[in-house]
Amino acid sequence: KLVESGGGEVQAGASLRLSCVASGRAVSGAAMGWFRRVPGKEREFVATVSSSGSSTYYSESVRDRFVISRDNAKNAAYLQMNSLGPEDTGVYYCAAQGASTWFPVLRTYDYDYWGQGTQVIVSS
Repeated sequence: KLVESGGGEVQAGASLRLSCVASGRAVSGAAMGWFRRVPGKEREFVATVSSSGSSTYYSESVRDRFVISRDNAKNAAYLQMNSLGPEDTGVYYCAAQGASTWFPVLRTYDYDYWGQGTQVIVSS
């Protein structure tokens, strides 16, 4: 089970830090990722981090603004979001693989576990 937290409503230019904590099983052995569903669109890839945390990959739209990280000792992953804009509004989902495959892991169906999502609203 994955549980996200940290969403909220902020003004454009602000920052938020999302957290994702896994319970019931360790997720340290495989990649974790963040996706989002923005209004009117399908769920889209945001960022992913390798099992060790040494490698990361981002979508073009968030590169240079967002930072993904993980703490395997806490069975957790994080998404630091800076310089937020209205286009970042949406529901953010944490995902984890059940077993390590290739990296970067970009597609929703390559992840086995999902959180319920946390809402982020950015007003202009």
